[in-house]
This record gives sequence, C-alpha cells and structure tokens, in this order.
Amino acid sequence: MNNVSNSNPLINELTWKEQEGAKYADPSENQKLEQQDFFKLLTEQLNMQDPTKPVDNDQMIAQMTSFTMAEGITGLQEQFTKFTDNMSSNQALQASTLVGRQVLVPTNSASIDGGGKASGVIAAPQTAQNVKIRIKDENDSVVRTIDVGDLAAGTKDFEWDGLDESGNSVPAGKYTFTANGQLGNSAEDLPLQMHATVQSVSTGGDRGIVLNLKGLGGINFKDVTEIG
Repeated sequence: MNNVSNSNPLINELTWKEQEGAKYADPSENQKLEQQDFFKLLTEQLNMQDPTKPVDNDQMIAQMTSFTMAEGITGLQEQFTKFTDNMSSNQALQASTLVGRQVLVPTNSASIDGGGKASGVIAAPQTAQNVKIRIKDENDSVVRTIDVGDLAAGTKDFEWDGLDESGNSVPAGKYTFTANGQLGNSAEDLPLQMHATVQSVSTGGDRGIVLNLKGLGGINFKDVTEIG
C-alpha cells in the first residue's frame, strides 16, 4: 500500500500559509461594531461595486438609516442605564432619612416596648357595623379587645394604649391585630395597616431598597403607604 505524501511542490503552493506579521483579533477584546465601522463597510462596498450595476440609492439610504438607528438605540440604552442608576441612588438617599421615623405598612403586627403604644389604620370596603379589634400576644392569647363601633366606607385611624383588659401595661414584644365587622349579612375580617419604626435601610439586593422595621423585619420601600 502506497503512503500519500504532501511533499508535492504543487500541494505546498496551494497550502494556506500564515502571513508573517499578520494580526488577529483577541477574543477577549470588545468586538462591537461602532458607527465608524459601519461607514468603513459602506465605503468598501462602494469601492467594490460593479460599475455597470451600481448600488441603488434607496438601498444605500436604507443601509445608512439602519446604521443610524442602531447607534441611536445603543445611545438610548446607555442613557437609560444612567437614569436608572440615578433613580436608585436618589431612592436610597431618601430611604436613609427614614431611620428613626415611623412608616405605615401593610401588616397586622406591631412591636412595642413595655408601656408603649401601637397605632394603625382600618380599611372598610363598605359600611361596617360592630367593628372590633382583637389584640393577641406571641402566645396567641387575646390581651385586649377594642370596640370601634360602626365604620363608614373608607379608612379610620385607631390606637392601642398598650394596656390589657385589666388596665395593666403589657410586656414588650410583638402583638397581632385582627379587625372584624359586619358587612351586610356576614361578619368579615377587615384589612389593617400598622405604624412601625424604621431601624435601618438595606440596599443592593434583589429586593432593591429594604426598610428594616423594629421587631418586624424587612419590608420593601415601595410597599410603604405613609411616612410619619
């Protein structure tokens, strides 16, 4: 059996050879085409066209329009990114001023110190009769029931003085509030929002800006409905 040899001079001439001093693109470098690259391509296209069949004017205008639109979209994306970063910075600065202040948040829990108070807002979707607020401690025991009476449709502020049914101050801790009233022919729970104190602010996570509330944990800044 004969072995095939590539030492034939003709084959050697046809074999591709790397040109001395040739430069190749580094894969690690940015290979994005800029506007000047598009115009270089367009100029090269004009130089290489068949003189008997020149490029149609409409095609040239369409290509130039495409280049301009591509550059415009890139610029718009960069400006939008800067705008988003500025908005995030402004929100973080605004949120930092809330430390030590009270905010109204959608929760039915409150953390109070010994002898402290708690307040919130009841929302009634329609007229509600015989509304009562029951307050439970961390052992799920009712420590106080507040008779609110009848409520018109809308919101109403309420406050708990931190006393139990016997008039004694409850110990510090986390307490849960439940509002119930007669809506038409049925008794239903009514949505509550409670005031809480902001202890610190966290930024940079997947949740964006988070307010860390005393005794309640974190809540998204966008969920705050009122700042005290």
